[in-house]
Amino acid sequence: MATIHGGYQDNTPATSPAVLPSKQNVAPAKTVDTQSVLKRLQSELMALMMSGDPGISAFPEEDNIFNWKGTIQGSKETVFEGTEYKLTLNFPADYPFKPPKVKFETSCFHPNVDVYGNICLDILQDKWSSAYDVRTILLSIQSLLGEPNTSSPLNTQAAALWSNQKEYRKMVEKLYKPPTA
Repeated sequence: MATIHGGYQDNTPATSPAVLPSKQNVAPAKTVDTQSVLKRLQSELMALMMSGDPGISAFPEEDNIFNWKGTIQGSKETVFEGTEYKLTLNFPADYPFKPPKVKFETSCFHPNVDVYGNICLDILQDKWSSAYDVRTILLSIQSLLGEPNTSSPLNTQAAALWSNQKEYRKMVEKLYKPPTA
């Protein structure tokens, strides 16, 4: 049985002592079949396209299904209404057992987004579940825009201003740079 280790293929026979499990109660490492990851991502793309959820979209970048470009529009009746943000989603080889790396490409003044576009959202970190998909990730980020976690901010200035929605909206308008095509 061949397994993939750090990007190279290990053709050591499965009966070799180096690959036999120890007698301790150690769970075997999950091996992820690249074909199943590809099928999962293709299925998620179709589901996202068919969902018709307003204000969210994502597609693979060129010919690499592991790298996606996404778009999120600010929800109505929030300080982000009328804004549109570009994101990148990079899926690991062991997706869906590990979350994708998701970043804002458009600058986003938000308590849970840092100046580099990194997002502090529990489902993208310690609360990840393989039950999540691209659609739920995008909807969660869209929801986070209007309902930030100000008790755990990446951007303390945005968190401090959040309670004054009128001034916050002015700051979003001042700093928001519409994405280019």
